[in-house]
Parts: sequence; structure tokens; C-alpha cells
Amino acid sequence: MATGSLDARDFGAAGDGKADDTAALQKAIDAAAASAATVYLPAGEYLSSGLRLRPRVGLAGDPTWTYRNFGGAVIRLIDEGARCLLDLTGAVGATLSGLSLDGAGLGDGVHGVLIDKPDYGAEEDTPRLDACRISHFSGDGVRLGRIWCFSVRHCMISHNGGDGLRVRGWDGFIIDNWLSGNRRAGYGACEENSSITMTGNRVEWNHLGGIVVAGGSHYNITGCYIDRSGGPGISLTPRGDDDGRPCRHFAVTGNVIYRSGKPDWPESGAHSESGSSHARLIGCEGIAFTGNSMVAGRDDGARGEWSPDACVICGGLTNSVIKDNVMHGGALKELVVDLGGHGEGVVVRDNVGSVLSPE
Repeated sequence: MATGSLDARDFGAAGDGKADDTAALQKAIDAAAASAATVYLPAGEYLSSGLRLRPRVGLAGDPTWTYRNFGGAVIRLIDEGARCLLDLTGAVGATLSGLSLDGAGLGDGVHGVLIDKPDYGAEEDTPRLDACRISHFSGDGVRLGRIWCFSVRHCMISHNGGDGLRVRGWDGFIIDNWLSGNRRAGYGACEENSSITMTGNRVEWNHLGGIVVAGGSHYNITGCYIDRSGGPGISLTPRGDDDGRPCRHFAVTGNVIYRSGKPDWPESGAHSESGSSHARLIGCEGIAFTGNSMVAGRDDGARGEWSPDACVICGGLTNSVIKDNVMHGGALKELVVDLGGHGEGVVVRDNVGSVLSPE
């Protein structure tokens, strides 16, 4: 246990997978708030209803989880009526580190980590999520509503009923995470969203799509591996509300996008013109989509149907470049489907590759 931290066991938490530890964990969190301390959870299974974090409080365990299994300090949801397991709303400067959060598939739309503010407030939220495994929630793994400054690093956010990570807000770092096997997007943002850096993430087997953004701006999406999405690996479209704001000012470079548009997930829309593609870029302004590598494929073990039909579907762009991408065996029908309707300053060329004809 780190110097200056509080041990959850000293507040009555059992961590034996049998006792309800909700009250003990909340008592420890509240005590830590008095001195801006961290609550340390020794390895064990802590059964809990929803917990509320406090400003400048840390909640930490040892990150000994694996890709397939929880490990270390596991906090397991026991209340199907909860809105979330960990509520960070108003907890400015909170940190989650090394935890395994298990939603146990309970309820309907229960989130793992939640921030849900009525407005952006006067101070940056600055929550830090580091080396956590957040899985099996019926809602989103992490849902950040009206967030202002955040970081999510080295986490596995997987097998949730909604998006892995859903963001409404800005100023975020999303670095070196697994966003895997979620029923909607690996990363989803469809309300106001901007100023996001996404680097080195593995975004895989998400049913709706890999990185799905509507009406966002000022993104850097670099060096990600995006594998076997139900819809496009990357989808940039206008916001679907009355505002209709387009995606603007994106640099999408150096990513590998593989096996998008898995056709047997009905919720993905992969059978539609817009779904069966590695990238869908519609109504965007100031987009650089360059230096990416795209390739068609099918499920592991040479099973399932091949996809997608196209590498890139684009239309209605302004001052944007889709250039110098590599599409070797990139798609089944066409490399680039240009729907036209572009404004000024649009370059779509020098995207080399070949259509794949599976034997």
C-alpha cells in the first residue's frame, strides 16, 4: 500500500466475494476526501452497489487482470437498479488505477464509470483512468457526459452493452487502450465533442463500429489498430440533431484498419451502403485521411463471411484530403466510393491497392 493511502479493509471491506462491501467502500472514499488521499483495495472480490467518488480521491488496486479474466481488486456490481458502479460526477481530480470493474451483465443501461453533469461548470474535471479493466456492464463501459479534460490510459474496456468509451465533451487523451467486443462502438461521440487525442489503441470486435464520431472537431487519431468492426472502422459524419454540425479538423494517419463491416451482426448496419466500409467520411470539413493501411478479411480461424465491400466511402467534403492510403486486398468490390457533392479544396487520389477476390 502506498504511503498516505487508506486500506479499504480498515473500514470493514471484506473483499471475499460474499459480503456486501458497499457501505465500507463508501466510508473509505468519504474518509479519503478529507485529506485528498487514495483508497487502496487489496486483491479480492468486492461486491458493491453504486459508489460515488469525491474530489481529489483515488481508488486503486494492483492491475493483475488479463485479457480474458478479472484480477487483483475486483469490484463487482450487485445492484441491477443502479445507474452505474462508480459515479465520478463532481469528483474533480479523481483517479481510478489498477481496478477490475465487473458489471456482471446486470440491469439495463447500467454504466461502469459515469460522469453526468448538467453543464460544463467552472473547473476542469481532470479524471484519470489508468490500467483498469471495465467489462460486462449493460450500458457503456465508461460514459463521460459534459467532460472537460480527462485521460484514459492502458485500460481494457470490453464486452459492454453500449459503447466501450462514450464521450460528450473535450480535451481528452485516449492512449494505449483495448476497446474490445462492445455491443455498440469501441469509442462513440455523437453530441458535442472536440480536442481528442487517440493514439496507439486497439479497437476490435465492436458491433456498431470502431471509432464512431458525429459532429466532432480537432481530433488526432494516430497509430491505432482497428479490427473486425460491425460497421466502419472509422465513421465521421454530421451530428444527427437539429444542429447538423459536421466533423471538422481531423488528422487520421498511420492506422491499420482490418476486416470492417462484419455482415452477420444485424445491429451494425454493415449490409447498407454506408456500413460495409473501413472508413465512412461524410460531410466533413478539414479532414486529412492519409497514410492508413486497410485490408479485407473474415473471422478468426478462416471462418465467416469476408468484408467489407469498400475501403472508403466519402461524400460532401470540403477542404479535405484522402490521399496516400494503402488498400492492398483492401475490399471486396471497390477501393473508394466517392458519392460526390464536395465543396472546394478536396483531393481524393493516390490511394493504391487492389480488390480482393476470396477463393
